[in-house]
Amino acid sequence: MSDDPEYSRPEVPFNALPPMVIAIALVLGGIELAFQAGAFGLIGGPDAIGWRIAAIEDYGFFDAIFEAMRAQGTWPFEHVMRFFTYAFVHYSMLHALMVIVFILALGKMVGETFGNFAVLLIFVVSTLAGSLAYGLVLTTNVQLVGAYPAAYGFIGAYTFILWLGLGRMQQNQMRAFTLIGLLMALQLVYGLLGWGSGDWVARLAGFVMGFVTAALMVPGAFGRIMTRLRQR
Repeated sequence: MSDDPEYSRPEVPFNALPPMVIAIALVLGGIELAFQAGAFGLIGGPDAIGWRIAAIEDYGFFDAIFEAMRAQGTWPFEHVMRFFTYAFVHYSMLHALMVIVFILALGKMVGETFGNFAVLLIFVVSTLAGSLAYGLVLTTNVQLVGAYPAAYGFIGAYTFILWLGLGRMQQNQMRAFTLIGLLMALQLVYGLLGWGSGDWVARLAGFVMGFVTAALMVPGAFGRIMTRLRQR
């Protein structure tokens, strides 16, 4: 049957994803699977049950540590790395899965539009923007963990792609911000119900950085955005 010219093997969706998107998802998923396996005693022995808690303590972003470094003017690598490493540790399997779904869905379009390097760049800069905003805006004892700021960075880049496309079709470009508007509205509802946390600051910062980074990759696009903002 494979010799039949009319026969074609169905495309596997996972294989259609940009390699960097797959790599990021595998790293995040692999770490979470290790935590799960350790918690169930499948690997690592008795100490593995506490791997997640230890990882949060060692790699999570803590505002208190950030403020101490600012006050003392010292920036040891073991704490500076927290600006990035927090993204690789999650509170639970569900937490990690939600992030991975966002990254797979939106990273696909970003990767197909801008390439693999852009996927990695947006992941890194959005992660950094999230931790910086979290530390500068909030005063909290709650640690920041999880790759949601990076996922929102991909939402930002996706929003820019939509914004550009709507502009070319001479349609209302504000429609591009429907997704982030909905997500921020949900964060507000969660906050009013007492379910939310301050990490919305990190997510919003990731979104903004993803949008800006995508704009900088299109020659002249950032200038057009500034012109539109001045006109308003």
